[in-house]
Amino acid sequence: MTMYAALLRGINVGGRKKVPMAELRGLIEGLGHDRVRTHLQSGQAVFTARDGDEESLAAELAAAVEEHFGFPVDVIVRDHAYLRAVADSCPFPAATLEARQLHVTYFSAPVDADRFASVDRAAHLPEEFRLGDRALYLYAPDGLGRSKLAELLARPRFTKGVIATTRNWNTVVRLVELTAGDE
Repeated sequence: MTMYAALLRGINVGGRKKVPMAELRGLIEGLGHDRVRTHLQSGQAVFTARDGDEESLAAELAAAVEEHFGFPVDVIVRDHAYLRAVADSCPFPAATLEARQLHVTYFSAPVDADRFASVDRAAHLPEEFRLGDRALYLYAPDGLGRSKLAELLARPRFTKGVIATTRNWNTVVRLVELTAGDE
């Protein structure tokens, strides 16, 4: 069986879209998945699945969350191999940075560099971003909350047609660990 991570976008933020983790675990188990665990309160769950692919598992979970909790939630599901590849491909020196300085935005589909061509990268230095496989790496030395580049990249013109959800480097690494299973 394959280990997956489900990334739920925008839950438990500012008292809106409340999804208790115990209920989320039960919901995923009710879909027939095993070894379900959640991480933090901000929308990460890991599980094993016998059937399905990332897209069908994401659609299944999004539908179940909406039916159970009464509001829509965007969901991205990624397997361990992908999560490991994203962590291993980080173009920034992750080992030398604080976790609050490095983030990954996961996309539901590939995005090309043309989408970001209008960004004046020099105007945002020392902040930087680089594209990966269905991911965007963001270096924000003063943290995400103070990042003008992160604010710009979150605008709809850059995320149009895809689900985008961002995690700090600690969570990126922890999801790799949690989905490692018995490797």
